[in-house]
Amino acid sequence: MNTDDAHLLIVDDDERIRGLLQKFLVRSGFLVSSARDAAHARRILSGLEFDLIVLDVMMPGEDGIALCRDLRKSITTPILLLTAKGETEDRINGLEAGADDYLSKPFEPKELLLRINAILRRVPATEPAVVLPKVLNMGPIRYDIERGEMWQGDVLIRLTATESQLMRIFSSVPGEAVTRARLVEELSRSGGQTQERAVDVQITRLRRKIEVDPKQPRYLQTVRGAGYMLAPE
Repeated sequence: MNTDDAHLLIVDDDERIRGLLQKFLVRSGFLVSSARDAAHARRILSGLEFDLIVLDVMMPGEDGIALCRDLRKSITTPILLLTAKGETEDRINGLEAGADDYLSKPFEPKELLLRINAILRRVPATEPAVVLPKVLNMGPIRYDIERGEMWQGDVLIRLTATESQLMRIFSSVPGEAVTRARLVEELSRSGGQTQERAVDVQITRLRRKIEVDPKQPRYLQTVRGAGYMLAPE
């Protein structure tokens, strides 16, 4: 993910350390919030989402490992544990609780920055959800994706099983070319034709039901070297 606009949450009971870390990380380009203990952190997390949590282990009351373990039941936000304990057993306990990394105190601020950036680079970028339309319009023809029905006005256009399968494939990726090889594979799964020539024949037949002039297709196009593409309005 892009680390320039990452929002971090620092959870540490030591006000001085909390303030120093916040100032350093803000100067490093992060948006930073802070919490003084586990209860405070829970209140903040109930209303905000973060890209990473920097969590101190040694806190009064509920410690960092217990909080980490509990948070893992509901969120996948990366967690970096900070602790004065450097023993192997403590590191293992933290990682088993669901932490993504572990840094022992005292540490150089630059090392903390490197650890944070390394964790954030491992987080896959979130792609915006693509909202597909429920109905595709092709001139006087409309195709209801959810029902798998093609209509011209109030008249239902009857599709063969193979034509229905082709429309299902094309309507899942409108505006994108679908190769003949993929069409053959998809049709084969449903017991249809398995040869590319047979696909070409089925495309020709489907065009007769979609296009005003099937010989000069506007909506079910041939993409040279790539296959076929449904291009609705």
